[in-house]
Amino acid sequence: MTAFTPSSAWADASTAAPPDDPLLSDERCDLAIVGGGILGLCAGLHAARQGLSVRVVDAARVGDRASGLNGGQVIAGFKYDPDWLIQHFGDKRGTALATFGASMPDAVFGLIEREKLDVPRQATGWIQAAHSKTALMATEDRAKQWIARGVPAKILSADDVAQVTGAQGYLGGWLDPRGGAIQPFAYTRELARIALAAGVRIAENTRIVRLRRENSAWALETADGKTLRATSVIVATNAYADGLIPGLARTLVPLHSFQIATEPLPSSVLAKILPGDQVVSDSRRIVIYYRKGPDNRMLIGGRGSMAEPTHPKAWAHLEHALKRLYPALANVKIEKRWYGRVAVTLDHLPHVHEPEPGLMIAAGCQGRGVGLMTALAPRLVDYLASRDPEHIPLPITQIRPIPFHAFRNIGVGAAIAWYRLIDMMER
Repeated sequence: MTAFTPSSAWADASTAAPPDDPLLSDERCDLAIVGGGILGLCAGLHAARQGLSVRVVDAARVGDRASGLNGGQVIAGFKYDPDWLIQHFGDKRGTALATFGASMPDAVFGLIEREKLDVPRQATGWIQAAHSKTALMATEDRAKQWIARGVPAKILSADDVAQVTGAQGYLGGWLDPRGGAIQPFAYTRELARIALAAGVRIAENTRIVRLRRENSAWALETADGKTLRATSVIVATNAYADGLIPGLARTLVPLHSFQIATEPLPSSVLAKILPGDQVVSDSRRIVIYYRKGPDNRMLIGGRGSMAEPTHPKAWAHLEHALKRLYPALANVKIEKRWYGRVAVTLDHLPHVHEPEPGLMIAAGCQGRGVGLMTALAPRLVDYLASRDPEHIPLPITQIRPIPFHAFRNIGVGAAIAWYRLIDMMER
């Protein structure tokens, strides 16, 4: 029996891989970054342009993990709305968080434009579609909060959603014109390209297994016995956190985000699906998100099993969702199936930690990693340089492992099954 190998719709041979620059046995730099995804590369780019020597070290290849395998959606704001942020964090911090969240799409699309990155993108808006009456009330309230802050958002009726998405079964929703989507694999590879041009050195397939304080610097030791010494360190591994930072992995719930892509669709069919080229996330507890993809494909994604998939059936729930939303696509062939590991936190907010001076960590994207990490990266670098907490909109918190974290897979797997059942029954 032939082994099944996931295949991403994003991987494009025309997007050049960055040249690998292996670590020497003993190196030094101003800033060492563990993790070569969006956060690590954007931080490295900003630091290098501030005149720092930067080393990015990744355990895999650039683009081979979640930064290059996600859905590419660019969404403004956090899981919580501006009023909630102000209520819970106070006027100053809450307003800063809301303002920062509002800036995240501009951080992505602005960077692409300024740097002339070869990245397909759709700055055409993000739709949140409501599947139930309760969700409809929440989406309408969210839209009103942003409208009150000057965003030209639009509340959508059921007919509006059907018209702008071509999908069936929604009661309404809202359109946020700030959002959109990018091709995430190309974005990550292009970030690596401009980071290299700025002087960042990138070592791939190199795992850091130990991090220790050494006088006024940090020593990062690799699995093959090499040592990188740095004045400051940013750990940008997100869902791929392991034992490098004690307790970090136990603050996060890693999940698999699964995606499928159809065969190329005829123009006559595609014209009836998302005619304005927006991207969609729905309001279900187990969110379904979708968009048009490369080569006239339809892409749809959502949470999958906690286990590593070994068979196409692991993506069956997405095929069912596609048929439910777009009955006309019931018989189209699914040509691509892939997944990436993402991380969420119990409070549904990103976490920023500084266990010791000169060591920064950011993790927990809650499905907003493209915009969040692009916008947050330079803030971390500026904070390390200035020690001014005003640079970071999020509070810097202690690492607090989740109780009974060892049982997370059982609990999360059961919760996903339960939430999926409620989503199916809810109206």
